[in-house]
Amino acid sequence: MDILTDSGVLIRLYHRPDPLYPVINRAVRSLRRRGDALAVGFQNLTEFWNVCTRPTTARGGLGLTFAETEHRLTQVEAGFVRLGEPPAAYPNWRQLVTTHRVQGKQVHDARLVGLMQAHGITHILTLNGPDFARYPGLVVLDPAAVNPPSVPPTP
Repeated sequence: MDILTDSGVLIRLYHRPDPLYPVINRAVRSLRRRGDALAVGFQNLTEFWNVCTRPTTARGGLGLTFAETEHRLTQVEAGFVRLGEPPAAYPNWRQLVTTHRVQGKQVHDARLVGLMQAHGITHILTLNGPDFARYPGLVVLDPAAVNPPSVPPTP
């Protein structure tokens, strides 16, 4: 199955100091083991570059150099299916924002959903499940729920 990987997941997957890195790494490895294809869109890659190169003094910025960011992006490109922007993506997005009255930052999520619809993808791996709840037929995968760590049995 194809699964779109949200930008927040990508960023943390390639930033080991992030507290969510172990959870996301485990989820990505589990999905790949079961044969799922993890995909990204152009928007995910631009958001990834943005956060990596944003100064640490700005919200969420990693403050990486150009070379460090380039290296990480090359790793993402090698490890994920890159989705093209088919002609249907824009009309899908347009329909979504008007039907669901999407405003502000949420238009970016609608754009991802429009892209997913154009490619026939129904699943998204994201840390922001509630942001995608308004879209019928979309299956949200929370990395923590994909492959939870083993818990020792209670005595």
